Order: sequence, then C-alpha cells, then structure tokens
Amino acid sequence: MAIHPTALVHSSAQVAAGVEIGPYAIIEEHVRIGAGTTIGAHAVIGKWTELGEHNQIFHMASVGAAPQDLKYKGEECWTRLGNGNVIREFATIHRGTVTGHAETVMGNNNLMMAYSHVAHDCRVGNGNVMANVATLAGHVTIQDNVILGGLVAIHQFVTVGSYTMLGGGTLVGLDIPPYMIATSDKRNARLRGLNLIGLKRRGFSDGAISSLKKAYKTLFMADLKQADAIAKVRSEIVGCAEVDNLLDFIEKSERGICRG
Repeated sequence: MAIHPTALVHSSAQVAAGVEIGPYAIIEEHVRIGAGTTIGAHAVIGKWTELGEHNQIFHMASVGAAPQDLKYKGEECWTRLGNGNVIREFATIHRGTVTGHAETVMGNNNLMMAYSHVAHDCRVGNGNVMANVATLAGHVTIQDNVILGGLVAIHQFVTVGSYTMLGGGTLVGLDIPPYMIATSDKRNARLRGLNLIGLKRRGFSDGAISSLKKAYKTLFMADLKQADAIAKVRSEIVGCAEVDNLLDFIEKSERGICRG
C-alpha cells in the first residue's frame, strides 16, 4: 500500500494491500478500496463507496459524490464498482438515492473516458465503453459490452441492451434493444441496423447473426404491430438464444423501443 503524504484518507476507510493513492487525493468516510486499485492525484472518492480490485481512478476523477438530485438530503446511499474498471480524468459517478435503488452500481472492466458521467441510481454492466462526455441521466441501465460514442446523452430510466453501439452525439429517449446500432436523426435516436461488426468481433456465430437479421426485418421493417411482429418471429425462429433475448427485451420495455 502506497499513500502519498499529501493525500487525505478518512480513518474509517478500508484500504487493501497494493492500493496506491496519489498526491492530494481525498478518500472520505465509509469507503472500501480493493487490492491493486490506484487512485490518481486530486481524485475524490466520496463516502459510502466500494471499489473492487485493480480499478484505475485517474487524476481529477470523482467517484461516489452526492447525486445532483434536489430530493437527496444526505441519506446513506452507495456507489459500488466491481473490478478492473478504468475511470479517466474528470469523469464522474454519483451515489444512489433513497427514491431510487439507494446505490449506483458498475460491474467489471468498464472504461469511462474523460468527462463522461454516470448519474445516481444507474446500473452499468460489464465491458462497456463510454467515450468522452458520454452522459447517463439518473436510473439508466446499460447492459454488457455497449459502446457509447462521444457526447451521447441518455434520458432517465432508459435501458440500453447488450452489444449495442451508439454513434457520437446520439440523444436517447427510448430503450435501445440489444445487438443494434443507433444514431441521432436531428434530435432523437433511430436504429440503423444490427451491430454486425461488433457481433462478429465478439464471436457470435453465423447462424445467430443470420437469425437476428431475419428477426430485425420482421420487427422493424415489416410494418407490423409490435405484438404481431413478436409472435411472427417466435413462430419462425426457434432455438436461437440471441433472438429470444431480443424479444424478451422488447416485451419488458417500459419506456418503449427506439425504432428506425
């Protein structure tokens, strides 16, 4: 464990072996930091924050600050990060609220580039990339292996499905189904098709990709009502886990689905 003499570490903080804390960093009360994690110069780890192992918190980043929610009155709410996350300079992650999940959660191996933001009560899965200034409003869910381009802005309570890619500057107000590419058309996000290159790079089989293509045409290009399109896909494509996941996502959506 290496703590710079100018760093301020609260006496209640639990700091594991192999942690490095840089100059002028601030570690507030009720913080737990896992082995091998590095905290850069001037970074701030707010109270009620749990960091797993081998995270990299770069200089000037802020993890676990109070939410930007006028209803929040200082209640005990948490920020929890898993392992292997990279939080670049000036990125921000805010703790949860009692009117939400009471915690903001991030899984493993995520990259938040400079100035990106995760607001209160968000749930971020594993292997995601948030490019510079990508912003999640409160209560957003990002599943796994999602790429958010620079300046992407996602509305409260939106869910973005796994293996999705959002182009730079996309404004998202509705749920984005898994396996898709979306970009903005003037103001609102629109589907542009399947994330074919991403799926191939991730090792999806030719059969799964072919089935997803067929499902996409029925769901988004056949001019059918959603319930009828889902029923048609279920009857025509059997035994494809990826298609089943896509249909389940659409059926469970509460905000509604982004379309082309």
